[in-house]
Amino acid sequence: MRNSKSEFQTRVFRVARLVRVKSVAAAGGIFLTLLFGTTACKKPKEASAPAPLVKTMVVKATNASMATEIIGQLDSPENVQIRARVEGFVEEVVFTEGTNVTAGQTLFLLDKKPFLERLSAANGALGEAKAALNKYEKDVARLKPLAEKRAIPQQDLENAEASVDVGKAAVVTAEARVQAAELDLSYCTIAAPIDGLIGAKQVSAGELVGRGEPTLLATISRLDPIWFYGAISEAQYLKAENAVRSKGRKVSELGVSLILADASVHPEKGHFVFFDRAVDVKTGTLRIRAQFANVKGRLRPGMFGRIAVDLGQRPDSILVPERAVAELQGKNFVWLVNSENKASQRPIEIGDATDGYVQVMTGLKAGDRIVIEGLQKVREGGAVQEAQAPEAKLAQADTAEMAPSKK
Repeated sequence: MRNSKSEFQTRVFRVARLVRVKSVAAAGGIFLTLLFGTTACKKPKEASAPAPLVKTMVVKATNASMATEIIGQLDSPENVQIRARVEGFVEEVVFTEGTNVTAGQTLFLLDKKPFLERLSAANGALGEAKAALNKYEKDVARLKPLAEKRAIPQQDLENAEASVDVGKAAVVTAEARVQAAELDLSYCTIAAPIDGLIGAKQVSAGELVGRGEPTLLATISRLDPIWFYGAISEAQYLKAENAVRSKGRKVSELGVSLILADASVHPEKGHFVFFDRAVDVKTGTLRIRAQFANVKGRLRPGMFGRIAVDLGQRPDSILVPERAVAELQGKNFVWLVNSENKASQRPIEIGDATDGYVQVMTGLKAGDRIVIEGLQKVREGGAVQEAQAPEAKLAQADTAEMAPSKK
C-alpha cells in the first residue's frame, strides 16, 4: 500500500513539473482527469444491425384471366308511371303497395258521377241531331216531287237538301262528343298497363287529381329481365374489342357477371345488349347496357353494382400480389432479391388487378424472387433474411399455386 502511495506521489510531482503548477493537489487533480478521462473516451464497438426479416416469393408464369370491371346501376326495361288522365277525386285505392300486379288489374277508382252526367248530356245531343236529320231527310223526300212538277221553287228543294247535309254533320259531332264522354268515363277506372312490381301510392282516397296536369299516382316496373347501365372508357372498349377479335368472337357474346353492393355475385350470367353509337366527348366514355335474368325479383331498379367481363385468358402471364408493388411518383416497382440475398429495386409496368393480384406487363420474368412483405424494411443493396411465407393461390381455376422461395 505504501509503495502504491509513493508511486502515485511521484507521478503527481512529474505532472506538476510538466504543467508548472504551484500546488501538488492541483497537479493530482489534473493527473486523475487525464487518467480517467482518457479511459472514459474509449467506447465499445457497436454490433452491426441484423438483416431485416422479409417474406419473398418466386415469380411463376401462369394463365392469367383477362377481365375488366364496370361500375353502374340497375334499371328496369319498363318503368311505367301511372297518371290521372282526367280531373276528379280519388274514390278508392284498390292495390297493395310494393306487390306484383298484372296487366288490366284495377289500381285506382275516381268519382264517376260528373262523367256519367256528361255522357248523358252527350247522348241527348246525339238524339236531337239524329231527329233533326230525320226531319230534313223527310222534307227533301216531300219537296223533290213537287220541284220536278215545278209546283214549288227550286230554291226550296236546295235549301232542304242543304239542311240534310247540316244535319248529318251535327250527328257526327254529337257522336264524337258521346265517344269523348265515354272515354273520360273509362279513365275513372285506372288499371295496370303491364305486369310488374308497383311502388308506393302517390295519392290517397279523397284527393283531387288531374287538375291542370296528369297527376302521378304510382309507378310500375318490370323486373325480369333487368338492365345494368354503365360507362366504359375508350381504352376499356378497345381492349375488349381486340381481345375478342383475336379469338374470333364478338363483344356481345362475352360472359358478364353482376357483383352487387354486398360483394355477392348474382347467380345468373348476363350479356351485353347495347353499346351507344358514340363516345361522350365530355367524359370520354361509352354508355353500355347489359341484361340479366331476375326470375326471383331480387334485383331492383336503382341498385348499384359492377359487372365483371371475362375477356378470356392470357398465357404465360406474370402475376404478383398487389401488396408486393410499391408506387413512387407515379411509377411502380418491386424489390428483387438476388442469390446473395441482397435487395434491389426493379421498375415494372402493371396491368389489370384481379383477386388481390396484379399483372406485370414488363420488368419481371419467371424465376425472379421478390419481396412480398416487409417492403418498408428493405434498402437498396441491403441484405435481407427470408421468412417462411404461406403459399399464395391465384384466383383462376387453372392457375398453379405460387409458393415462396426457400433458401
